[in-house]
Amino acid sequence: RFAVSVGYWKDPYLQYFVRQAKERKAPEINRGKCVCVCAGYYARVHGVSYLIKAFLEKTECNCQIVNLGAGMDTLFWRLKDENLLPRKYFEVDFPMIVARKIHNIKSKPPLSKPIMESHSGDSLLIDSHSLDSSRYSIVGADLRSSSELEEKLKKHSLDIHLPTLLVAECVLVYMTPQQSANLLKWAASTFPVAMVINYEQVNMRDRFGHIMIENLQRRQCNLAGVELCSSLDSQRERLLVNGWENARAIDMMKVYSFLPQADVKRIEALEFLDERELFEQLMQHYCICWASKDSSNL
Repeated sequence: RFAVSVGYWKDPYLQYFVRQAKERKAPEINRGKCVCVCAGYYARVHGVSYLIKAFLEKTECNCQIVNLGAGMDTLFWRLKDENLLPRKYFEVDFPMIVARKIHNIKSKPPLSKPIMESHSGDSLLIDSHSLDSSRYSIVGADLRSSSELEEKLKKHSLDIHLPTLLVAECVLVYMTPQQSANLLKWAASTFPVAMVINYEQVNMRDRFGHIMIENLQRRQCNLAGVELCSSLDSQRERLLVNGWENARAIDMMKVYSFLPQADVKRIEALEFLDERELFEQLMQHYCICWASKDSSNL
């Protein structure tokens, strides 16, 4: 929310889900680190968006997106603004998170109006833990139970025969290796044509990685699946062994170097980045991985 308010990228919808913090940052985070984090989010948003739009272009939007652990993500509204909505867009998160998001949507016309505009057919269904329109659905479910997930998605008109993109940003790392393996296997075995994008930590066995883990543990935040984040190879391998045909992974420093350099110069001018070494270390400890399964040679 802070990065958007400064101008790193545009997201007119985030303000309706996340209040602007009165304090710019937590006291233990110095200014340099805050700038590093904002630039890191910038690379994440643009890197993931690049892959999503490539999938939409390949399928000519004749596809569906399943955003796993979506939280307060605003991608549906941003894609609608760009006329890039898939046939159906699904979000999944814990019922408590879903209830909060639905409350915000119901009470804020800039969020509810685009859903109504894209809706056709019968009346829109909405209750405390789910929302279902013809183009957008929010489902309250536990990703650790693939059978529950599939059942609830199918109730909201999931079409397993449509090309399907699954997006997971900092989600799988909070599941045990077996739980995330089950989820990845379910997706690979369910959809004949599919792609998965995973954004999370990498290179977590070095000193910097250990410090990251210790900092999170002090906040009672344990990464149950961190052992799979040891390297880019381990990230690729977990996708391949769970039924995906092709997989790639690159760290966020590499992503940052691929982004349009004119825009990179623009965001670097927003705030002085005086801790370049910290920035590079941070970016080398996150990655984007993507894998595909393609029976129709899309």
